[in-house]
Amino acid sequence: MSISAIFGTAVPNCSSASFGARKAAPIMGGGAVVIECSSRPQKKGTSHHMKTRPRKTQPWDVKRRPTVYAPLPPLPPEWTVVSSDAVASDPAVPAPTPPPTN
Repeated sequence: MSISAIFGTAVPNCSSASFGARKAAPIMGGGAVVIECSSRPQKKGTSHHMKTRPRKTQPWDVKRRPTVYAPLPPLPPEWTVVSSDAVASDPAVPAPTPPPTN
């Protein structure tokens, strides 16, 4: 299958005389199809990061497992239940404030 059959229009080929040069095909039929002939295309985005990511090569590093930490203590309760018959001297119970007088 040829390139022109895929795009449905005539597509000029890059000649070997223009090695290393970038050429853009003219826009044909009102479409915005631009084909660039590049001898060294660059990877984009995720492809580049996957290709150049650091890899573990040393045996001691390949076998290394994640660190195991001790479990966290239980969280304190968010709400404290206070009954109406609580003692006013209890430090957990705030003293009632008198209503403002106007």
